[in-house]
Amino acid sequence: MEKMEHIILEEQKGDRIDKAVSTFNSEWSRTQVQQWIKDEHVLVNGKPVKTNYKCAFNDKIEIVIPDPEVLDVLPEEMNLDIYFEDKDVLVVNKPRGMVVHPAPGHLTGTLVNGLMAHCKDLSGINGVLRPGIVHRIDKDTSGLLMVAKNDMAHESLVNQLVAKTVTRKYKAIAHGLIPHDFGTIDAPLGRDPKDRQSMTVVDEGKHAVTHFHVLERFNAFTFVECQLETGRTHQIRVHMKYIGYPLAGDPKYGPRKTLDINGQALHAGVLGFTHPRSGEYMEFEAPLPADFEHLLDQLRK
Repeated sequence: MEKMEHIILEEQKGDRIDKAVSTFNSEWSRTQVQQWIKDEHVLVNGKPVKTNYKCAFNDKIEIVIPDPEVLDVLPEEMNLDIYFEDKDVLVVNKPRGMVVHPAPGHLTGTLVNGLMAHCKDLSGINGVLRPGIVHRIDKDTSGLLMVAKNDMAHESLVNQLVAKTVTRKYKAIAHGLIPHDFGTIDAPLGRDPKDRQSMTVVDEGKHAVTHFHVLERFNAFTFVECQLETGRTHQIRVHMKYIGYPLAGDPKYGPRKTLDINGQALHAGVLGFTHPRSGEYMEFEAPLPADFEHLLDQLRK
């Protein structure tokens, strides 16, 4: 266990204790901090408090950070669709419906379980639950992901994502007829204050940019290609909703009446990056899944 101490500053006077503590470290979520307070891992002036305690100037906060749970993530044999692999990097085409990495309470059936069975060496930078995972795509989005097999590759790929030099193009079906052929959505994204499980456009959110161009128009839908400049959680789904063209089948951000495709019609079809060791630019393309193609055929009719 690790112990930390903080003194409440003048500007934090009157803040709830859970809010104040969650600002001490950007890695701590408010939910996690609230659990620590309930478990009496957070003391104010030597005494436990409730989560709604209002801080006073010069309050002495003691935090005992519990040791992380050791979770057993077991390898599972899976028929993975691997597009490229060498000793540093692996590129895999993830099917719709598969979660990328385990989480407490959901430790099986994920891409990471399959990767652990397929290769014994994955970068350890992201910890036991996310070995090798550099970026992710949502459970119901299909398509290409790059995976790091050692820490050198992991750092290189993350730096490329930060520098915005990774090519990531997605194909999507959106509700409505988008009138212009090309567009750029530049709108900051953050947690929705009304629903912490969702993202939304908020002034204080993180910088997020999506470029799109129209591939085909149907009666009430548009087939588009979106290119990510940044990679925020649910970025394309939230940005398309924001401009009034939510993705077909999206259970979280789309309308109730939509196309039946078991999740959003979104496919990460093109992925390009510079190889961490050779310095060579590599690009991969995965075709649309069969159910996505079938949906387009139906719309064309």
